[in-house]
Amino acid sequence: MNAVHESLSRQGLTRPREGRILGGVCAGLARRFGIDAWLARLLFVVVLLAIPGSQLLVYPILWILMPSEKPAYATPYPPAA
Repeated sequence: MNAVHESLSRQGLTRPREGRILGGVCAGLARRFGIDAWLARLLFVVVLLAIPGSQLLVYPILWILMPSEKPAYATPYPPAA
């Protein structure tokens, strides 16, 4: 599973820490393809409605496969004195 997460991370497919509605899948796809998150959500719903039965599979699979964005720490805290 780590290999899948690493591969998707290199391709820019990560679930952002900010702007999530449910799991961040649509927000991650929107960021990767350079579109607005709400447009990605709308397109996702339209595609899911066009493909019967996929509603129960696609989003959870993407949620599991897409890694969460790592926190951006500038520098680690200095050791306690």
